Amino acid sequence: MNKDNTYIALSSHSQDDLKQLLKYYQIDEVECVVADIHGVARGKAMPASRFGQLHPTYLPFSIFFQTITGKYFEYNSEAYATEIDIQLRPDLNTLRALPWARHPSLMVIHDMTYQDGTPVACAPRNVLKRVLALYADKGWQPIVAPELEFYLTERNIDPDTPLKPPIGRSGRQSVGRQSFSMMAIDEYELIIEDIYKFAEAQGLEINTLIQEGGPAQLEINLTHGDPLTLADHVFIFKRLIREAAMRHDCYATFMAKPMEHQPGSAMHIHQSILDSQQGFNIFSDEQGEPTDLFYHFIGGQQAYLGAATCIMSPYVNSFRRLMPGDAAPINLEWSTDNRSAGLRVPRSDPNDRRVENRIAGMDTNPYLAIAASLATGYLGMTRKIRPDAEFKGNAHDANYGLPRGLQEAVVAFDECEALQSVLGEQFSSIYKALKACEFEEYMEVVSPWEREHLLLTV
Repeated sequence: MNKDNTYIALSSHSQDDLKQLLKYYQIDEVECVVADIHGVARGKAMPASRFGQLHPTYLPFSIFFQTITGKYFEYNSEAYATEIDIQLRPDLNTLRALPWARHPSLMVIHDMTYQDGTPVACAPRNVLKRVLALYADKGWQPIVAPELEFYLTERNIDPDTPLKPPIGRSGRQSVGRQSFSMMAIDEYELIIEDIYKFAEAQGLEINTLIQEGGPAQLEINLTHGDPLTLADHVFIFKRLIREAAMRHDCYATFMAKPMEHQPGSAMHIHQSILDSQQGFNIFSDEQGEPTDLFYHFIGGQQAYLGAATCIMSPYVNSFRRLMPGDAAPINLEWSTDNRSAGLRVPRSDPNDRRVENRIAGMDTNPYLAIAASLATGYLGMTRKIRPDAEFKGNAHDANYGLPRGLQEAVVAFDECEALQSVLGEQFSSIYKALKACEFEEYMEVVSPWEREHLLLTV
């Protein structure tokens, strides 16, 4: 933690300023971190004096071939076979304190390049940069605002034991659905105080915090801004929230569906597009009416988000959230101020006209989810895809319009050359192979449901 519990920031990116900052705050250690394809933080820790020299740091390319269980899958490439080194290049704009560390420490998010400086195309941060470059070439500047939903739970060291809400300050567990309840938030006041304290120390802005529909389920809304910056913030927030929960002897989980019969956790993404030169929202015309680009953006999301579902919902558990009969969407209908639709257009003034993607789960990699969501809108605008007519009524009464499971979702992605082209061939190839391997791993597990209902019945 820094001296006065406020955000640490460099005045410039010079090596001298970096050394002075490390010395002034008496920093002991710096974590050099990247997000792997799952969004898991990987990297190296080093003494602050070593980091201050800005010597090259490397990780093996094989970090992209590791499933969520830790297994490495076979992939036909020389980079996989030889485990070449890729270089980590610090983005000093992301330098932040680690307020939960025992000794003064910093973290810095890094970009990944080959040793000749070429970006590693399958690195999630670079995938998002690739999509943003396509927008920039058109004179467009995307603006996003993610929403982070998560559960607090008791410590759970036995995977066969269902999760339970933690004991609150009243001495009781949360029960039932208490959406927007202030008393429910007060139950976990100490954890929330640490979340705010850690966020302030890391220079992260929380727009609002609310109690969501499930027991001890919270939602943090972030302020609209640059997609890369907001993806960084989500990446950092997930670790920050876990650390705050751990301080109070409980867990924070970002699983899409951690508890039976309870709502899932989503990462809704609000999206608008500005003109890069003039700064106006291209979704509204001079009279304040929706533009063709607005409708084309929605059309692209309707056309391609189905193929992107394996990125928005990356695990077998993710599809338990996208089930009929709950709050999550089941199709890609669009509608104004209608939370039953997969694509919601919130009521706003023309300058703030936006599209909310409600498909993504909180278990997704934020870099990839934002990249894929913006990629579908980009395809719609560049291909002038018209959306279906606006849906009226409860969209849960309409047909199920999403892949029903991970395997079906990966097939849809595999068959969508347009989306793969925007996200990049190398990333798409590795991602498909990774998800196929994870699905095979899952199919090797015999579940309690199978033992209960099939053991003595079939």
